[in-house]
Amino acid sequence: MEFDVAVLSGDGIGPEVVAEATKILQAVGERFGHRFHLHQALVGGCAIDVSGTALSQETLDICQQCNAVLLGAVGGPKWDDPQAKVHPEDGLLALRKGLGLFANLRPVKVLPMLVNSTSLKPEIVKGVDLIIVRELTGGLYFGQPKKQWRTLEGRQAVDTMAYSEAEIERILRVGFELAHTRAKKLISVDKANVLQSSRLWRQIAIEISADYPDVELQHMLVDACAMRLIRRPADLDVLVTENTFGDILTDEASMLAGSMGMLSSASLAGIPRGKTFGVYEPTHGSAPSRAGQNLANPIATILSVAMMLRYSFDLETEAQAIENAVLAALEQGYRTYDIMSEGKIKVGTKEMGELIARQIKQS
Repeated sequence: MEFDVAVLSGDGIGPEVVAEATKILQAVGERFGHRFHLHQALVGGCAIDVSGTALSQETLDICQQCNAVLLGAVGGPKWDDPQAKVHPEDGLLALRKGLGLFANLRPVKVLPMLVNSTSLKPEIVKGVDLIIVRELTGGLYFGQPKKQWRTLEGRQAVDTMAYSEAEIERILRVGFELAHTRAKKLISVDKANVLQSSRLWRQIAIEISADYPDVELQHMLVDACAMRLIRRPADLDVLVTENTFGDILTDEASMLAGSMGMLSSASLAGIPRGKTFGVYEPTHGSAPSRAGQNLANPIATILSVAMMLRYSFDLETEAQAIENAVLAALEQGYRTYDIMSEGKIKVGTKEMGELIARQIKQS
């Protein structure tokens, strides 16, 4: 089979970890007889330097013509001026809107050999295997009005959290579909005791649950969920929530695995069945202070490739081959700096990518 993949390496450590992820795609292609055609394009700070925009129409066109997008992190001190008219992160928001990416999936799975890599007690994180489904294109980040102004009493600002029934329904269905394939338990996270948008969210969740009688639906306020993620994360399976809450909760949950360098993500344009268009990227940032030093952990980006194979290419066996290869490399004691512990073998970005690629080819 043949697939077209847009490769947007981004800034900082982005090009380094993406290079290892494409190496994994090549290894999968060799073992299983697939061809992955890679189409390079710019996004973020590097795009601003070239074209003055964080996402050019040319890059968006390339993405729209491909089956999926592999994305590195964006940003860095060079583009941090708050007075600047364009910021690297603008490219991410434009990409989500331009490609219709409304569902962000962030799995958090604590691997047995890394239970001591977190700041939490091993007995708390042992067995954690959850996934957070975050709505990506609505809520505070996109609602209008959004502005600052001056009054006689001083400066004021407003952001608007707005959601339509259609926006809420489609993200909830993603959550229900995923829960249906896992432990058949779904937690819908909201703030229905305060917010009207959350009250509508909860009403729609109850209505949709009738279509999924085998999935147990539970409602949880976002503050209670934040506490549960720290106290009893192993009890959680699939969580679905709106944009702002999801942004915060996914970063909190990432700490359960010990390093953001271990955590993949997918941003999808539809319900994850068969071949769904998506953008796949690590959850970590561009870490400019680590760039060019062969230090960054490429595993998050590599596991994002596994998600790409699963959700956009419908290649479950190949996705599992990547995940098994990652496990094998870790079981053999290889570690990048962020997950290094006594008695293990420290390797760099390139070496970790090569080890995992070799496992795929040999298994």
